[in-house]
Amino acid sequence: MRFVWAVVAFVLATVLIGAGIAQRTIFMGPSEQRMEVTVDQPTPYVLVDADVLRAHTGLQTLMVRGEGDIVVAYGRTDDMTAWLSDTSYDLVTLDRTGDPETSRVEAAQPPAEGGETSGRSPVGSDLWLDEFADQDALVAEMQLTAGNSVLIARDGTQPAPDDILVSWALDTRTPWAGPLMAAGALLLAAGLVLYVLAIRYQRRGRGPRRKGPGPLPETQPISLPERARIEAGAEPGPENDSEPTDSPATPDRPGDAGAQQRTASHPRRLALALPALALTAVIATGCSADSWPQFGAATPTPTPTPSVVAPENQKPPVVTEKQGARIVADIAGTLEKADADLDADLASTRLSGDALAGRKTEYILRDKIAERDTVLALPLGKVRILLPEATGGWPRTVLALTASEDDDTKPPVVLTMTQTDPWSNYRVSSIAEMPASSTFPDVAPAWLGTTRVPEESAFLSLAPAELADAFSDFVDAGDKSEFSGRFDEVSQKLAEAIRDSRAAVVKKAADAGASKTSKATFAMTPADDEPLSMATLDSGAVVTVNVIDTQTVKPTNSDAVIRFGGDEQAKALTGVKESAKGYVTAYGMQLFFAVPAQGSNEQIRLLAYHQDLLSVKVIK
Repeated sequence: MRFVWAVVAFVLATVLIGAGIAQRTIFMGPSEQRMEVTVDQPTPYVLVDADVLRAHTGLQTLMVRGEGDIVVAYGRTDDMTAWLSDTSYDLVTLDRTGDPETSRVEAAQPPAEGGETSGRSPVGSDLWLDEFADQDALVAEMQLTAGNSVLIARDGTQPAPDDILVSWALDTRTPWAGPLMAAGALLLAAGLVLYVLAIRYQRRGRGPRRKGPGPLPETQPISLPERARIEAGAEPGPENDSEPTDSPATPDRPGDAGAQQRTASHPRRLALALPALALTAVIATGCSADSWPQFGAATPTPTPTPSVVAPENQKPPVVTEKQGARIVADIAGTLEKADADLDADLASTRLSGDALAGRKTEYILRDKIAERDTVLALPLGKVRILLPEATGGWPRTVLALTASEDDDTKPPVVLTMTQTDPWSNYRVSSIAEMPASSTFPDVAPAWLGTTRVPEESAFLSLAPAELADAFSDFVDAGDKSEFSGRFDEVSQKLAEAIRDSRAAVVKKAADAGASKTSKATFAMTPADDEPLSMATLDSGAVVTVNVIDTQTVKPTNSDAVIRFGGDEQAKALTGVKESAKGYVTAYGMQLFFAVPAQGSNEQIRLLAYHQDLLSVKVIK
């Protein structure tokens, strides 16, 4: 019966192991689906539509081959077509049968100002969600959703690569292959054990039976004289020596033969067990994780988030959270290099308005004044809050709050950056440090975005267009200003600090005796930049304004001359040491306010501010 069970175990083991191996070999289908894209006489740009990339489900792998540089970028289809609107390009779509087809799209508008219909490299554009570059061959894995397309190019002048292959990974997991082979290995081991036991039992049943020992040999009595000699220690005499008798040879006992048989059977059992152990080891090591069911896979735990309802027909945000963080990091890297090299042209690629004007002035001063240690505002390492505008047109704006990852003593930095057209990168128009006493308002998440608030909006406690004038009046007039009760404590402290700084200038001139021959006047006015307003969740807005704080020094009589004395900044920026008519110093202030909704009892809160020296000019 043991032989029968052993055979059954062998048969089942063969079936199970064979089934497991078959799942990983002959029954396992292809690992991917492929689609080749052919482009005849390609233009410098090839746009692969989102429908082509989503023709099949699964991870998308794009392979592009061709000699030379290859650039692949992906982003929103609307942004891609806007970037290509002033040039011709090849568009790859799907026909009615689901096969790829290529069509030529001509330029929809004249070239961008200062641009060309070809020759514009796609490398480094802030429009892209991500981009890849390589030589001769490029492979990129993507997980694009609807509304996204892929742009393929070289440098914008040479024809784009035409050897394009899109593939989709298929699910080739066989979670039962491992258990089947493991079960087969266990049955194989059990069958071997049953087989060995059956052989052993059979041999025991057919082997010789054990016999008892034979009769003992007869003994002869010892005589008394012989016993006395033995007891006295004498050697037995020759006369008493008995002839040795040949005793019959003792035959080997049957038990000894059985022991030899058992000893001989151990190598055979070992020889049978080793293949089973080896096969089990091979099966165990040859099975990957795809061959086993995944019971312990972690499942995401939902966390409560504030309920945010998107307005009807709202456009998607202009940047994603990852894209925004990448742009901010690129801005920080560019400005760090520009600051180190005092390169105003490089800084102008990422700055605009008073933020750029203040940087240029600082570069001039650092070049002419040794050991100048003025701190320049820079985006910090981590983006804590990203508030992109939700729009499909241009210009488009993004607000970001950044903080240091390793130094808690550095104040957070708030910035607004604007992209004027599809062919330009984002440039920072305002950047300021956030004091510890300020609290940022609740804003929409980055995936939703927000809307720009019109300058003349009546839904805020103070229209954005009036905010710069209101704060300037509050600084100049103090408590006499009609807006003195509209601003919070942080705003009041900043206004007091500005007034104290002005008073210190007047006192310094008086102490030097210059007050008899000169007079200093001060005024704060709005800058030419338009305010940027981003809606918050409480129906208010974060409003960014720039103001100019001017200090004018003029002589009080025609014979007096204004000497700069120890004012190294004025000397460096004007190139002279004195002026007969005086001079004007302009400071730019970048301010971020949280303006509440109309009807709210809250004050206008100052979120962040930064001051730069813009210019010193001689009055002519």
